[in-house]
Amino acid sequence: MNMEIPEVRACDESRCAYNVEQSCHARAVTIGDDDKPMCDTFFSSSRHAHNTKQTAGVGACKISGCRHNDDFECQADHIDIQTPNGQARCMTFAS
Repeated sequence: MNMEIPEVRACDESRCAYNVEQSCHARAVTIGDDDKPMCDTFFSSSRHAHNTKQTAGVGACKISGCRHNDDFECQADHIDIQTPNGQARCMTFAS
């Protein structure tokens, strides 16, 4: 299956199992935790992903108030995830 989805360009959440050298290596992330644009795929682990050949894409976005969201899919070119206040958050979110 080959689909074009926005790429996770950068992630500074080093506690996440999918983060390797400031880059997310999950197959796809889900954005949205209640009404906040949090990375729902984040989970803390001392063990990190070994598949560094793939770069994560945005599989789904549950934040209907984001201007990049169309039918729960992100239409931004890419997203950046940062950790203000210790929470993995989509910084590309825009209302």
